[in-house]
Amino acid sequence: MTSSASPVLVLVGGFLGCGKTTLLLQAAARLCHSGLRVALITNDQGGALVDTRLATTSGIQTQEVVGGCFCCRFSEFVAAAEGLAAHDANVILAEPVGSCIDISATILQPMKHFYGNRFRLAPFTVLVDPERAQELLAPHADPSLAYLFTNQLAEADLVCFSKADLYTEFPELPTGFALRLSGSTGDGVSEWLHEVLAGNRIPGSRLLEVDYQKYADAEAALGWLNWQANLRLRRALSPASVVGLLLEDLDQALSQARIEIAHLKVFDQAPTGYIKASLCRNGEEPFVQGALDASPAQRHELLLNLRARAAPELLQAIVKQAAGRLPGRTSLIHFESFQPAPPKPEYQIRTRFLERK
Repeated sequence: MTSSASPVLVLVGGFLGCGKTTLLLQAAARLCHSGLRVALITNDQGGALVDTRLATTSGIQTQEVVGGCFCCRFSEFVAAAEGLAAHDANVILAEPVGSCIDISATILQPMKHFYGNRFRLAPFTVLVDPERAQELLAPHADPSLAYLFTNQLAEADLVCFSKADLYTEFPELPTGFALRLSGSTGDGVSEWLHEVLAGNRIPGSRLLEVDYQKYADAEAALGWLNWQANLRLRRALSPASVVGLLLEDLDQALSQARIEIAHLKVFDQAPTGYIKASLCRNGEEPFVQGALDASPAQRHELLLNLRARAAPELLQAIVKQAAGRLPGRTSLIHFESFQPAPPKPEYQIRTRFLERK
């Protein structure tokens, strides 16, 4: 692609914890290295997003759409994309909420219909964690989460297995063949970028027929919690130590309460550096990004995003207790815990529109 063309809008979906942000930051670095100007739009049901902070700290121009998924905040999504385009972004990467489905009818078709002369759409990629796929395609899978996952697969223009550096076996998917890549090591990312930017696939080629009551019930099966605070320690600790303490405490408390983690992310910004760590299931080793060797500091800013199979009130109590056990004083900036409201898209267009050339 040339830098003078209309910006390309690249949406990457997938279930919570599949590695969307890691892939998009890796892709952004490669595109920037090739001379393109790249930006990112993050999305969540609430505020205080770890992904937004990680992206901006990584030097990527970032806008966020909060308070609902892209489909329910379509006008805000368009405004964010137009703002980034006005700053000459050539490629705009966008990451819908990890529980979202019906992306084609509520985002891709409206974008092609109303804004096809201002943006070019890439094929919609759905990223799949191999272990999560094994869990959610099994006969005994949680029916609510399996409903979201299988519908995400069903509307993908392109399916990719993530975390290919961690697995040697990949489950068979209903959609058949899937590319394999690793946002962490970069393996397969260039091949994926070529596939989505080449213009050989039709964006929004698959449309779902969604039972919105079932969709709402499935999203509400998870509790969501976003927390942000300043931490003043009694003695200096590194960001890695602080995040390690908090993650270990939360993992243990959630496991003891028999609460299944869908995704848990913690970001620590200290004067000496930052750390982002995440868990996709109870008891696993966290995936860590940032300055592992950052020096100890007494002042830290913490962000925490938790998605788990439990009532929001229970998640709130567990996080408050864990924060209270940190060896210092926390000053709360933001705290919300909820179940997502039923999705109410601004548009539902179940006719495939061709992009304007």
